[in-house]
Amino acid sequence: MACVLGISAYYHDAAAALVVDGQLVAAIQEERLSRIKHDPGLPISAALACLAHVGLQPGDVDRVAFYEEPFAKLERVLVHLLRHLPRTWRSFPRALAGQLGRKLWVLDQLSEALAVPRDRVVSCEHHRSHAASAFLVSPFEDAAVLVVDGVGEAHATTLWHGQGQSLRPLASVDFPHSLGLLYAGLTAYLGFAVNEGEYKVMGLAAWGRPRFRDEFTKIVRLHPDGAYELELACFAHMSDAELGFGPALERLLGPRRPPGKPWDLADPADLRYADIAATLQQVLEEALLGLARRARELTHSQYLCLAGGVALNALANARLLRESGFARIFVQPAAGDAGGAIGAALLISQQLGDPRPPALTSAALGLAIDTPRTHAIARALGLPVRRISDPAETTAKLVAQDRIVAHARGRFEWGPRALGQRSIVANPRARATRDRLNKLIKEREPFRPFAPAILSERTSDYFAGEPDDMTPFMTTVAPVRPDARDRLAAVTHEDGSARLQTVQAARAPELHAVLTALAALGEDPIVLNTSLNGAGEPIVASGEDALGFWLRHPVDALIIDDLIIERDP
Repeated sequence: MACVLGISAYYHDAAAALVVDGQLVAAIQEERLSRIKHDPGLPISAALACLAHVGLQPGDVDRVAFYEEPFAKLERVLVHLLRHLPRTWRSFPRALAGQLGRKLWVLDQLSEALAVPRDRVVSCEHHRSHAASAFLVSPFEDAAVLVVDGVGEAHATTLWHGQGQSLRPLASVDFPHSLGLLYAGLTAYLGFAVNEGEYKVMGLAAWGRPRFRDEFTKIVRLHPDGAYELELACFAHMSDAELGFGPALERLLGPRRPPGKPWDLADPADLRYADIAATLQQVLEEALLGLARRARELTHSQYLCLAGGVALNALANARLLRESGFARIFVQPAAGDAGGAIGAALLISQQLGDPRPPALTSAALGLAIDTPRTHAIARALGLPVRRISDPAETTAKLVAQDRIVAHARGRFEWGPRALGQRSIVANPRARATRDRLNKLIKEREPFRPFAPAILSERTSDYFAGEPDDMTPFMTTVAPVRPDARDRLAAVTHEDGSARLQTVQAARAPELHAVLTALAALGEDPIVLNTSLNGAGEPIVASGEDALGFWLRHPVDALIIDDLIIERDP
């Protein structure tokens, strides 16, 4: 039996995960503690917090497992830069400095920062870490595994066959051809920040029509066997990684949208950009379908696991379940680079003889709130804080009164989705609620949807279909039933879909209790559920973070465990 600390860092969404005797006991993104959104730095605070959660010290760790191989990545960067000179000359100094600097010596840095002997610090291959993060915590003994992201050491897409505790590689598509970089480049073209705005593009796609298919055939070519090729002249990841796209893309699609310009979908120019987003989304889905069907042919499995940043595309995931031929699909809630920390820890844990962990049922893998400390701080600030006997019933009554409630209870979530532990919850009926949240609290684009959370057993009353392996983690979408759309106006997207979360007591007990209390009041057992954070902020972690949010944002009430603060209506 072993104690293994998994680490991902130095790209974006650095994270730490702790596996003890084969069990995943904690997983934390560094941003939640540093309060720097998408913090890429070495996640020492997250690592120490994971250990402290179970009463361990760094000296108790048998291995520290880094999620990729630094020297293999350096080799790929060097070969790529040299092969494509002189085109890469602008990026050569910066890219080389980045790889020869802290990234190359990350294993030594981890050893020093955690005071763990260097021979206990090891590395894993990037895409294998991703594949393990999905398959080894899935409910499947046999599954195809598809990893799609920007790039690891050299691979941008990989297919695997997972059986029991083993992962066998089957096929790959290598850098510079990458569906992750395709989506990132178009994200930048549409005026959003790369690694931040991809989900905005997904939301924008519902407002457009995919009428740029002819142009996209010149941007990316899809092959019958699931392989694909980018037209590299359209992209800048060989010469300008920050921009993401090249002049050839603008010659095909027209000028980029200026970053930071307010959106107005009544403007034909912005509708044109929405059409480009819709085309991109459709092309991505078809590329993923080709890959999934190839994985089905190679493995003959009934089940599919998805990982990598592209696996967070909920629209694509829903289409894969409908059309790929797989009976079930699982997506681990932190499918992006943060999730590599889990995969690396599990790979090394199994090398040391530990059993495979049980299937992941809850994303509540972070830290709990120190309620007495939070109460003392709130009183010291002069806030009207008081204790309540039934937080769930109180939350339900406030939601039924159309109040917007910040809800912080239990351990915080793993991954980018708030699943009830650090959420803003509201009545899903009125579009005015959505508009108020977008304008005054979240300060975000008007086309972005909000998600519903529903009692799992009531799903088919409001949505087409039943709960599946993705709905508890909000990694898929479902059509809202036509007879329910008026009652769910605040969470029904432009295309009639919703990125729903199905809630069971065993997975999210605090939110389940709220929904059950709503049903007891005669209300629909659904809330609008969005993350408890403001624009440019990480999701709230501690009680102090929640109080800070309350002071900066005009929600109607804040519930922190059994504490409540309310504003006069």
